[in-house]
Amino acid sequence: MKKYFAEFVGTFALVFAGTGSIVINNLTGQLSHLGVSFVFGLIVLTMIYALGDVSGAHLNPAVTLGFWASYRLERSLVLPYLLSQFAGAVFASGVLHLLFPGDLKLGATQPSGSVVQSFLLEAIMTWLLMFVILTVSTGAKEKGIIAGVAVGSVICLEALLGGPVSGASMNPARSLGPAVISGHLEFLWIYLIAPFLGALIAVPTCRCIREKGCCARAEAEGSSA
Repeated sequence: MKKYFAEFVGTFALVFAGTGSIVINNLTGQLSHLGVSFVFGLIVLTMIYALGDVSGAHLNPAVTLGFWASYRLERSLVLPYLLSQFAGAVFASGVLHLLFPGDLKLGATQPSGSVVQSFLLEAIMTWLLMFVILTVSTGAKEKGIIAGVAVGSVICLEALLGGPVSGASMNPARSLGPAVISGHLEFLWIYLIAPFLGALIAVPTCRCIREKGCCARAEAEGSSA
């Protein structure tokens, strides 16, 4: 249960701080796109160090699916992780709605251009994010002290790059929370499907680049997958 609660808390923190920064920037104009991008990167970095040794600090259903596909997470943990992450995201958006009832979108991700453009961008950015995560981690434990910096940095980079176009979600939970609470569900399917697709494509990419046996069944110690 500690693993599941850690994922709930970590995803709550991610959505509360990340989408909260969007809401506050809309209200005050003090953060800017650069500031919002840094908030997303920093909250993920800090949650990795706070929770990484408990649950792996996935904070993202697409990452959980990627770890399962790479045989680094037991199949029995996938659904509880996903439910914990989605619950944390919805709860965070609910709290933001109570704090800022005048904001109608609560940081919901929506495409500024075409649907195809945002779908492909979300898939590619999640592929890159998952590839970085797989290469700097071993199972649920980080290889070194800078692993959190690498993951937080790529999230900040992708938020800077893709934020103005697709909202740079790369995370189904991050998009689900604001969409459900604000009622803006029209484009939610993009942010539920594209990140999962990108995360799955990252697994064979990692296998092609890393050492023999990377992300293979033989590497899954005690996995029920």
